[in-house]
Amino acid sequence: MAIRDVLDATASNPLGRPRGIWATLHLDPILLFLLFVLVSGGLFVLYSGADRNIDVVEAQGVRLVIAFVVMIVFAQLDPNVFRRWAPWLYVAGLGSLVAVLLVGIGAKGAQRWLGLPGLPRFQPSELMKLVVPMAVAWYLSRHFLPPSLSRIAVGLALVLVPMVLIIRQPDLGTSLLVGMAGLFVVFFAGMSWKLISAFVAMVSVAAPLMWFFVMRDYQKQRVLTLLDPQSDPLGAGWNIIQSKTAIGSGGIDGKGWLEGTQSHLEFLPESHTDFIVAVLAEEFGFIGMLVLLTMYFLIILRCLYIAVTAQDSFSRLLAGALTMTFFIYVFVNIGMVSGLLPIVGVPLPLISYGGTSSVTLMAAFGVLMSIHTHRRMISA
Repeated sequence: MAIRDVLDATASNPLGRPRGIWATLHLDPILLFLLFVLVSGGLFVLYSGADRNIDVVEAQGVRLVIAFVVMIVFAQLDPNVFRRWAPWLYVAGLGSLVAVLLVGIGAKGAQRWLGLPGLPRFQPSELMKLVVPMAVAWYLSRHFLPPSLSRIAVGLALVLVPMVLIIRQPDLGTSLLVGMAGLFVVFFAGMSWKLISAFVAMVSVAAPLMWFFVMRDYQKQRVLTLLDPQSDPLGAGWNIIQSKTAIGSGGIDGKGWLEGTQSHLEFLPESHTDFIVAVLAEEFGFIGMLVLLTMYFLIILRCLYIAVTAQDSFSRLLAGALTMTFFIYVFVNIGMVSGLLPIVGVPLPLISYGGTSSVTLMAAFGVLMSIHTHRRMISA
C-alpha cells in the first residue's frame, strides 16, 4: 500500500482501524440480518394467510425488495442531510395531507390516498410517521436540552397539526402512531415527569370530549366491542371473537403450516393484513409466537443500542423515537388481535400485506443505519 493511501485512511479513521465492508456500505449487519429473517418468515405466514395465493406473496415480495432498496439508499445519507431537510419535508407532508382532504382517493369510507399521474397511489399519512419525529427532533436539538416549556409547546404543536389532518381522513390508528412518534422525541428530549403527569391528566379530561365530538360511530363501536365482544358476535364482535379463537386453538406447537382452519375456512377476516398474527398463532402455536416476539425484541434491542451510541442530540432523539414507534406498531397490532386493545387497523410490521407501511418502516431502519455507520471516530 502506498504511503499516501495509509495517510488518507488514517485521516478518515483517527484510531487507525480498518473500515470493513459493512461500514463502507453504511449498513449494520446485525440489524440487516434480523430484518431479513423476519421478512422471510413473514412471507411463509403470508402465503398461508392469503389462502395459498402466490400472487399476493409475489406482490409483497416486490414491495419488500423496493423497501430494502429504500433502506439502503437512506443508509447512505449522512444524518446531517435528514437534519437539513426535516423542516422542508414536514411542510411538504402537511401539504400532501391537505391535498388528501381536497382531492384524495377514497376507499371503504375513508379518503387517505393520493394518486399522481404515472405513479401508483400512496398514503401520505404513512410517510408522516417518519417525517414528524424528524421535524420535532430537528427543532428541539437546535436548542439546549432539556427544552423549556415554550419549546415543548412548539414541539407538541408540530405533532398535533398532522394528527388533526390525519384524523379528518379519517384514520385514528395512523394518527395515534404519528402522534406517538412525535411525543417520544419530546419525552427523550428531557420532558419532566410533572409535565408528563399534567399531559396525561389533560388527555384524561379530554377523553370524554373526544368520545362525543371527535370519534365517529364506527370508532365508538370498536371500543364498545372491545369491552363486550359477545354483545354482537355476528357483527362488530366477529373479528375479535374469531381472532381469539384462532390464537387459542394453536396451543403450544400449533396445527402446522397451511393447516389453520380459521383462516382457510374464511372465519378470520383480513387474515393476510391486520389479523395475520392470529394465523401465525394458530399454525405455529405458542412456540411460533415466542419466536416472533424474540425477533421483534432483538430488532428493538439493536435499534436502542444505535440510539444510545449516537453522537449528537438530533440523532439520539430521532433514533430513539423511530425505535419506540416500531415497538408501538408491534404492541398495538398484537394487542388488538388478542382482544386487549380496540381494533384500529394497524398492520403487523413487516409481516402483514402492505406496501406503504413496509417502505416507511424500512426507510426508518435506513435512517437508523445511517446514524450508526456515519459516526465519527474520536481519538482517545
